[in-house]
Amino acid sequence: MIVRIMGEGQVRLADSHLARLNEFDDALSAAVERGDEASFRLTLHALLDAVHEQGEPLPDDALEPSELILPARGSTIDDVRAMLSQSEEGLFPG
Repeated sequence: MIVRIMGEGQVRLADSHLARLNEFDDALSAAVERGDEASFRLTLHALLDAVHEQGEPLPDDALEPSELILPARGSTIDDVRAMLSQSEEGLFPG
């Protein structure tokens, strides 16, 4: 699966990593719902770090369709709340 991190590029990620990333997604959604800025920031960074660690970055000149789009590291809680409102599943499906 190809994941785009806004402002950072694309990463190829094996489906086998989705269960672990869904844990971060659930924690991020909960932090957004509570309005917990500190937890939100820590969880967003942990999620993006995990995607980078578990994925393979695509070259900058590669332009493949992204199956998932993740917020930028500097996104606000309101930015992510807006992204989450567009899906009932969070940022990751499942």
